Parts: sequence; structure tokens; C-alpha cells
Amino acid sequence: MTFRHRLKVRYGEVDQQGVVFNAHYLAYVDDTIDTWFREALGPSFQEHDWDVMLKKAVVEWSSPAGLGDTLDLDAAIDRWGNTSFDVRVDGAVDGRPVFTAVITYVGVHFGTHTPRSAPDAVRAALGDVVE
Repeated sequence: MTFRHRLKVRYGEVDQQGVVFNAHYLAYVDDTIDTWFREALGPSFQEHDWDVMLKKAVVEWSSPAGLGDTLDLDAAIDRWGNTSFDVRVDGAVDGRPVFTAVITYVGVHFGTHTPRSAPDAVRAALGDVVE
């Protein structure tokens, strides 16, 4: 299962070189994943007694995005572990690869920092690992 999110690059997100400043890519990824999870799971994770905490973020750039470009951000679960999982987000402009990010999250009981496995309903809503 892949989720697509579209974002238009705004003036304040580009640097003096005319390309998206690198830190904004993680904000784009966060917005994509948050939008996807809330659409798939509902506006609050509380009903699932589940939330996520970021453990690791890896971003690899392929080409630049600039002012006015529309980024297509495709997100999918890349790995399910016991309490952690990876989400891969591929960003492209008009089909041209711009970046890939892999985000590792740890599932926790809602409102705590206590690790827990993703509930079956969450795994079903977000999909199996993409091969």
C-alpha cells in the first residue's frame, strides 16, 4: 500500500542557490506521514492506544527541487519489526527522483514512552511491507 501526498515548494523553503533547503525535506516527510496516518487511522491514535516516536531518519538526495515545483511524495511501510518499523518516502518532481527518506519509528503506548507493537488494526490500515 502506497500513500501519495503532494506539496508545492514555497518561497521561504528555498535557499540562496534556489533549491529547497535540506532541512525542509524532513518537514515534508513528517507532513506526508502524519497526513497518511491520520487518514488511515483517524484523527487520534488514542483509540488504538498507540503512537509513534522517531528513532532515526536517513535522507538521500538525487536532484534538486525548487520554488514552485510540486513534489509527489509516495510513502509506504518498508519494514515491520516487533515495536519499530520503517516508512520509506520517495519524493519526485514530474517523475524525476528528488530524494528518498527512510524513517524508523518506535511504537509506544499512547501518552507514554513505553514501547509496544503496532496493533493489528494499525498494521492492516497501513499495509504490509512493499516488496
